[in-house]
Amino acid sequence: MSGELKKMEIFSYSDEKFETLEDTFTALLNPENYSQKYQVKYAEEQSSGTSGMQLKFDKIEPQTMEFEFLFDQTGALAGTEPSENGVEDNIESFKALTLGYDGNIHRTRYLKLVWGTLLFKCCLENLNVTYKLFKPDGTPLRATVTASFKEFKEDERRVAEENSNSPDLTHLRTVKDGDYLPIMVHNIYGDKKYYMQVARFNELTSFRNIEAGQSITLPPLSKSTP
Repeated sequence: MSGELKKMEIFSYSDEKFETLEDTFTALLNPENYSQKYQVKYAEEQSSGTSGMQLKFDKIEPQTMEFEFLFDQTGALAGTEPSENGVEDNIESFKALTLGYDGNIHRTRYLKLVWGTLLFKCCLENLNVTYKLFKPDGTPLRATVTASFKEFKEDERRVAEENSNSPDLTHLRTVKDGDYLPIMVHNIYGDKKYYMQVARFNELTSFRNIEAGQSITLPPLSKSTP
């Protein structure tokens, strides 16, 4: 329903395919804002005798996102009631979901952040708790948690994005003017010697008989070798 309030949720999984759901967190209040960080890493190389450093591309770091969550047990907010333990139980539950060590997988769990159009697969990077309001005996009644999450990509997605020319993937290429099958094969497999196998796979009468606009399938290397 349009205009319906949707609370941000965090889903905790014990497998990297995000199939085994273990726990769920629903924000008391939706964040007022969140930040996204993108970082490109360069190898620092400087030749002897030069005045500047050459920026040599190394990799694109996984995206990070940062959110601030409010925890309140004063009873002042709708849907909350005063608690003898204040926000401590809420904080511990949040830490168990995002930061807790899972002995079955020997690491912290995989997380999925969902809010509106946002769907972010990630793992917790760091967490900072700030206590803001207290009972006379020092029990915290209100706190904010600033949490930073680092993007997680499944192996299949990561490999596909990092190396779209991987010989272990199937590739579909459209022939352009001037394309030559052995060169197309070399660009994918790193060796043009497989061009005859690719020609047979595509049922070409001749490897020279390719035309602009024609689709050529280059199968995984294991399928293109004799």
